[in-house]
Parts: sequence; structure tokens; C-alpha cells
Amino acid sequence: MTHIFHRNPRQQLDFAVRGEGIRLFDQHGKAYIDASGGAAVSCLGHGHPDIIEAIKRQLDQIAYAHSSFFTTQAAEELADFLQQRAPGDLNHVYFVSGGSEAVEASLKLARQYFVEAGQPERSLFIARRQSYHGNTLGALAIGGNAWRREKFLPLLVPAHHVSPCYPYRDQQAGETAEHYAQRLADELDAKIRELGPEKVAAFLAETVVGATAGALAPVGGYLQRIREVCDRHGVLLILDEVMSGMGRTGHLFACEEDGVAPDIIAIAKGLGAGYQPIGAMIASSRIYDTIVAGSGFFQHGHTYMGHATACAASLAVQRVIERDQLLDNVLARGEQLRGELRQALAAHPNVGDVRGRGLFVGVEFVKDKESKEVLDPALQVHVKLKKQGMANGLMMYPMGGTIDGVHGNHALLAPPFISTPEDISEIVARFSDAVRQTIPIA
Repeated sequence: MTHIFHRNPRQQLDFAVRGEGIRLFDQHGKAYIDASGGAAVSCLGHGHPDIIEAIKRQLDQIAYAHSSFFTTQAAEELADFLQQRAPGDLNHVYFVSGGSEAVEASLKLARQYFVEAGQPERSLFIARRQSYHGNTLGALAIGGNAWRREKFLPLLVPAHHVSPCYPYRDQQAGETAEHYAQRLADELDAKIRELGPEKVAAFLAETVVGATAGALAPVGGYLQRIREVCDRHGVLLILDEVMSGMGRTGHLFACEEDGVAPDIIAIAKGLGAGYQPIGAMIASSRIYDTIVAGSGFFQHGHTYMGHATACAASLAVQRVIERDQLLDNVLARGEQLRGELRQALAAHPNVGDVRGRGLFVGVEFVKDKESKEVLDPALQVHVKLKKQGMANGLMMYPMGGTIDGVHGNHALLAPPFISTPEDISEIVARFSDAVRQTIPIA
């Protein structure tokens, strides 16, 4: 009997005993291709010698020092690395232990910024439906994942939501991407005006929506128009790149592809590639300077923020990605992955859409391709697909409730950046087999 409170206590899990490259091995010796990087985390795969060595070197010096007493060289160097490559004037890095904490810090900083800027009435946040920003109460409150929120609604502060950028389902027939982007921006503008521009603190969005809706990338011009709306009303733009950032889309920061810089950005997952728990919030100079000139103190904090070993591991991860030019591989292998999936599953009547950016790919399943009617939620297709994938030696990230928290199914694929062309073809073969075995052609 296990005494761990697993996330699903009824599920009996095998033991992961070894990791090598893009594969994990269980206690029986069976190998699994980690085609989802866990939850889009393991971007360098498993057992990378450079990262292991960096962790060992740091442990020989100092593993941890509380950030209220000391800084460390590892934290300072990682912050410099990120600041030099971040878009716009995102120049000040706040290290935490994961994505939920990074979003939580972003929300609290946005609020404190307006208090110290003399606009204390700005306390409202707007996000998008079918978004996910974390499981802490603040992050869960602002998120738009209905299933995750439902049980805890009495505990959540009020938040406001607008439509996601979901072209497969919401872009109207004959509507150009430009007009679709403008329509969504107009919806945000109307929501801000409805709430009162002087009361809204920030708009929060995933640059590319991850687990909740399956690699939904914005249409061209969308984020630029959103940025214009925020600027018009003095509202901060916070981008959540916890899952899509740190090279997952082929750019270190996913918003670079859209030509947009937010006021605050949240990162995690690929930042440390799973070798140590870490996340970060990066804030603009304008926000940072306002805090420094005001109270001089960000009223927030966690015990393990700026953890030296985590920062050393993360810096090694980012240096390997840059040294080995892995972002070029992400772009090339991403094109290959989407192309081979479309070819392999073109005849399958239940595969409605293959989408994404870089090695961040979603496959949406439907009952009927033409009408885009959804599969019956009672079928639990995503649960069966994950189980079949594991039987096939493939780890993937399927989810239900793609459209509204109840209806719709998709699978997310996020292979390591080190994947070869042969690896991608093997992932496609095993995934396609799992789809056909789970959702047979009628």
C-alpha cells in the first residue's frame, strides 16, 4: 500500500526508475517515449550529463540560502541570462518554485503596482475562457478552466473572462484572421469598458494555450491588437508562458513570434526542464521602478524562491539549448510532427484538427469532421487514449472538456527539444496506433 496521496488515489502507478534521452523506464524495464515531456517540462529529455554536472557543482558550493539573507551567483547569472533575452523592457526576474507561483506573483505584483502608482481602485482581472493559469487559489480564480474551478468556486475571488482565440471553432466562415483578431480585441475592449477602465488592473492570457485546449496558437495580429486595447485603457498585459515559453514554440519567449512584449511574463516548466523545481516572473522596468520608488518592498515571497541549486540547473539548461541551437531543431521537428500527424491521420473520421507551434502540438478529436460535433463526454476518450498510449510505450497529455470544460477531447504532444527526425516519426506511429485503437474507424 502506498502512503503517498497521489493525484488519483484509485490509480495504481508503476515506478519510474530510469531516464535516458527521450525515454523513461519503469521497474519492469519497459521503455516509454516521453512525447509530452511530462507536462511539457522535460525539454532536454532525461539524464542530460551537462545539467547533472551543473547541479553537482552547485551542491558542492551551496545548495540553498534564504533570499532574505543572501543572493547567490547562480540566481544572479540566471536572471542576467533571461533579462538579456527577454522582449521589451522585461528586465527584473523574480524566481519561484513553479508555474502556479509565477502566476500568483504576477497577479499580486500587478495589484501592488497600481496601489503604489496611486490607482488603488484597479483590482479587477480579466482572462479568457478555456485558459489554465495554475492551481493556487489566485491562479485558479483568474483561470478559465471550468472543470478545475468548479469545486472551489466559493473560495475564489471574482474574475472576468472573454473568448479565447480558437480559430478552429470560433473563426466564422469567410472571416479573415485579421477580422477575427479584431473581433476578439473588440470583445476585450467592451469588457474593460463594461467593468470600468479605471477598475481593471490586468488582462492575463497564455501566449499559446496549453493543456486546457490543446496548443491553441493565436492568429496573426491577435496579440498586437490585445496589446493596443490594454495600452488604450492603462491595463497591464500579463502573458502566461509557463507551458509555451522557454523554447517550446521555437522561440525562447513565445510572444517573440507575435512581435509583442507584455508588462509581466510568467515562465516555468522548460525553464528548468524538470531537473529542479523552478519558475519565474519577469517584470518590466516601469513596474519595478514604481515599487522601488514607493514602498521599496514587494509584499510577497516563498521559502524556496531563488533556490541556488534550481537556478544553477536552469542556467545550465538554457545554456545547452543555446549552445546546441536546439530552437532551430524545435522549429524543424515541429513542422515534421504536425505534417506527419496530418498525413497519418488524414483518413481518420474523428481527427478534426492538428495545430500548434514548434514542438507544442495539439490534436482535437470530433464525432464528425464536417460539423465538428464533439464526441460524447461519457466515452472518456482522453482517459482511454492515455491508457492505450502507455500500453504502446508512449507518454502523451490527453484532456477532456476542450471546448467548455465538459465537451471536447484533445491530446497534447510536447516532445523534448533533442528529438531526432527518427524520434518524431516513431512518436507519430505510436500515437496514430493509439488513436486508431481507442477511436476505431466506424
